[in-house]
Amino acid sequence: MLELNKQVSVRKIKEAFNLIQVCGDDSSLDRWTIAPDINRPGLELSGYREESELKRIVVIGKKEHTYLDTLDYFTQRDRFGFLTDSYTPCIIITAGRKTPPALMDVAREKNFPVFEYEGETYRFTSDLTAFLSKHLAPSEYVNGGLMSIYGVGVAIMGKSGIGKSELQLDLIKRGHIFVADDIIDVSKINNELFGQAPDNLKRMLEVRGLGVIDVCTMFGGYCYLQSCPIEMIVKLIKYEDYQKSNPDRLNPLENSIDILGVNKPIIEIPITEGKLVSTIIETAVSKHIVSKQGIDTNEEFKQRIYDEIKNKR
Repeated sequence: MLELNKQVSVRKIKEAFNLIQVCGDDSSLDRWTIAPDINRPGLELSGYREESELKRIVVIGKKEHTYLDTLDYFTQRDRFGFLTDSYTPCIIITAGRKTPPALMDVAREKNFPVFEYEGETYRFTSDLTAFLSKHLAPSEYVNGGLMSIYGVGVAIMGKSGIGKSELQLDLIKRGHIFVADDIIDVSKINNELFGQAPDNLKRMLEVRGLGVIDVCTMFGGYCYLQSCPIEMIVKLIKYEDYQKSNPDRLNPLENSIDILGVNKPIIEIPITEGKLVSTIIETAVSKHIVSKQGIDTNEEFKQRIYDEIKNKR
């Protein structure tokens, strides 16, 4: 299920960056943005209004403030009247500069939120853009669990009842870190996938026969992560089904899944009674780490067989 139309309220931005509000009452903080970037309004302040995007947060730094000093009061009122459109979330004055009187007058008339920030503009804009990108990133719910194993984020998928949660419980006991069970809230940031549990399922793990347990209460806070990048996807599959689709043990079929436009390979692991699945998962992760260093054990083994046949001939 894909989540659309995410938004971040001005109230949340104010609280996250400890902004000083100089105009607008509490209700003005209910404005919101859906744009993951900001607007440095150089062209708008000069009077150019074509193709302006008013849905972004407006940040006025030293350069914009210096340019405003060259404009008279009534010209500034005209420019700020345009910038304080009903779609504009808010205006933030950075670098310790004070809000121009013309902006204060326009903002009071419209009950428009204006903030001041003491820090440098370049650092603030970078932090704000990262904040917006994180909270407005496209996301999708995926069925499965998520663990951090040897520092690698591993999504564990499979049909209901195949033993995903029991496997996660065993991995936690082995010292690995739990992120999510049953449903993963996956976000795409800079073309990378990040996973976490939905808010009402954080820290919760359901084990058949035991019910729902809080992993932090049971095993300590060290075994839980709020979120992590998803590097690997492992799918548990019944042995009979695996044999039908993977007759060649040395060359298993390469399946993949598309999540938010990012294609991820899937490692299928056949399940039989008494099989040490946790050990196999750990080994799969270790193999993944080694493969990133350019080592392919399957190809190396096949090359050894080829060389041996060649030598015998």
